[in-house]
Amino acid sequence: MADALTVYGIDFTSRPSTRKPITCLECRLVGSSISPVRMHKWPKSNFEEFEGFLATSSDGQPWIAAIDFPFGLPLRFVENKRWPTIWSEYMDHMILPLSCRKAWRQLLEDYRRPRCYGDKEHRRRTDEIAGSVSPQKVYGVPVGLMFYEGAKRLRGSSVLIPGLQDGSPERVVVEGYPGVAARQLVGRLSYKGETKKHQLEATRLTARQSILRALAKGGAKAVYGLEVPSYSDLAQFGGGGFVKDATGDCLDALLCSVQAAWASRQGGPDFGMRLSPTEGCIADPVWKCERFKVQSFRR
Repeated sequence: MADALTVYGIDFTSRPSTRKPITCLECRLVGSSISPVRMHKWPKSNFEEFEGFLATSSDGQPWIAAIDFPFGLPLRFVENKRWPTIWSEYMDHMILPLSCRKAWRQLLEDYRRPRCYGDKEHRRRTDEIAGSVSPQKVYGVPVGLMFYEGAKRLRGSSVLIPGLQDGSPERVVVEGYPGVAARQLVGRLSYKGETKKHQLEATRLTARQSILRALAKGGAKAVYGLEVPSYSDLAQFGGGGFVKDATGDCLDALLCSVQAAWASRQGGPDFGMRLSPTEGCIADPVWKCERFKVQSFRR
């Protein structure tokens, strides 16, 4: 990747709306220093803005993006279904032909119904390492629906997805997961909530502040090898969205941008990941150190 690079961190949703848009943070990476530039909000329910982003370059310049949804499905699920184990093939022949998300929900339900408790939803190897939930999950945190809506649009684009899809080397997309980034910085602090009651909780506000402080204090350097702006600069960016946004979407976009910048500095073809042609992989150095001591960044 170039020394000066446009980096995007994208907090995805399976149902974009004015209330809950796809949140995209644009950053600039120069050497090892990453700085936020502007925040984009994409509320259209037909994903028009997201698809447009995947199809275009940034002022003719290369970019890399980390997007927060599972790109692939668990190998065990794919093998049990007797699907092709290559991502592009099961996307083309099994996922894209589905008529709608309801059909995807029904497929998952039909798979779960006869299976024993504890063996209904599987996790990918990358989920086990990073602590993320199964891409088959469609209730609570519906990452299964995020997979369905997001992965098929990645497949319909010409972006390069390391290990999964050949594409334009000027438009690289990796899988982000802000939860593992936050845990490596401050441990298991709850920093966001979707309901109004949860959004009012002061503890989550404090947790978001702690994550920003951890990044600025040295966590970004120690975990990701990156330099970030000061805490006050991050806290004031965009009217204070990283702290004030109780949904955590803005902060998640920032953490994804850090993961994208880390991946770009690892370089191709694997961008620092243990790539799987079936499951994909979360872009994060947690692969290199599955347990990270967080105490030095908390206060």
